Amino acid sequence: MRYINANEILPIELVEKLQDYVRGEYIYIPAIKDQHKNWGEQSGLREEIDKRNSEIIQAYTSGKSIQELAESYHLSVYAIRKIIYNKKIAEL
Repeated sequence: MRYINANEILPIELVEKLQDYVRGEYIYIPAIKDQHKNWGEQSGLREEIDKRNSEIIQAYTSGKSIQELAESYHLSVYAIRKIIYNKKIAEL
């Protein structure tokens, strides 16, 4: 998340009204429930990680060891185990 200067996107009247409450501070304005996006959805990173995790699971079921996968994907053995374990839990 990046910060945006209120003067760049809000009408001056609204900025002045906000200044009655907050001056020179950061405020967080939450998304409306139906408009909230999960982590990585906007950037596409979530999709990339899901694809990578699927590749890891496929390689594991094809016989690659956890150690080999950790080295191939530059992840820890613990991270590989977690990916595989989470997939098994989801299948139950």
